[in-house]
Amino acid sequence: MINEGTFKALVVEKNDGQLVATMKQLTVEDLPREDVLIQVDYSTLNYKEGLGFANRNKIFRIFPIVPGVDLAGTVVESKSPNFKPGDQVILNGWSVGERYWGGYAQMARIKSDFLIPLPKGMDTKKAMSIGTAGYTAMLLTMSLEEAGVKPDSGPVIVTGAAGGVGSNAVAILAKLGYEVTALTKVGQEFTHDFLRQIGAREFAGGKEWLQMPAPLETQKWAGAVDTVGSMVLARIISEMKYAGCVSACGLAGGFDLSITVMPFILRGVSLRGVDSVWCPNPRRIAAWDRLVTDIPDAALDRINKVIKLDEVPQYAKEILAGNVTGHIVVDVNA
Repeated sequence: MINEGTFKALVVEKNDGQLVATMKQLTVEDLPREDVLIQVDYSTLNYKEGLGFANRNKIFRIFPIVPGVDLAGTVVESKSPNFKPGDQVILNGWSVGERYWGGYAQMARIKSDFLIPLPKGMDTKKAMSIGTAGYTAMLLTMSLEEAGVKPDSGPVIVTGAAGGVGSNAVAILAKLGYEVTALTKVGQEFTHDFLRQIGAREFAGGKEWLQMPAPLETQKWAGAVDTVGSMVLARIISEMKYAGCVSACGLAGGFDLSITVMPFILRGVSLRGVDSVWCPNPRRIAAWDRLVTDIPDAALDRINKVIKLDEVPQYAKEILAGNVTGHIVVDVNA
């Protein structure tokens, strides 16, 4: 058993203001004193970790830290009545990998309040193929549904469609019967074949997406999933159809938003924010239960790339530079 000796972990330390990521051999005694010990199978790499490794946005709040906002694995020891050895569990969010040690290690000690059971019909690799990106995409989809956006309402646009959250949203919405338009950056037209394979019907792009829109543009979208923010989100809102809804979760393009109230009061448009980090467990579990069936395995195979733990810093640079298509799974035991 790994916990009887040493195990590998990717540890980030801060030296003279610079972040240093090092592969280390740790023991269970090096882990935080939380109530559930987990043997980790897989984690993920997301845009947030890209920011963290680049020492931007103060993602990593404690040092040393084992990053990784996700993990899936098996309980080895538990002081919680809610989990017992042998249980398979998932972790997403709760500032794990930021304020608490996360999933980039073969063993992890996690607060039991942060864990949910692995859904029936899903293994740990599929769980991390979905990861925070797919779980967030499911929350975004649920938000659109609750706003009354249905498959027959009209086209739905997904921004940042080639990224982790975006590609999962494309696959989920397409599986549910929505007519999906994918928005990608200028110069990322090479991703269109990939996006078409996972369900995108149409594509949007062009220089207008780099410009501020008029308060009201031509009505195009019944719904939208936005991972970008800033001018892209402003344009999406200005182009919404009457009673349309934008479900927003990201700020890859910036956290500013310059708009007028006109789309809201003249077209009845709604803007719904989606948070995956602090989402209450009942809604979190509901999203994961739907992910057993509402995202096609074939799409996950196309969306995901599996990397080794020691490759994380390299790929973190690539994901921040926009050079990664889809989603990255981290096999901590490879």
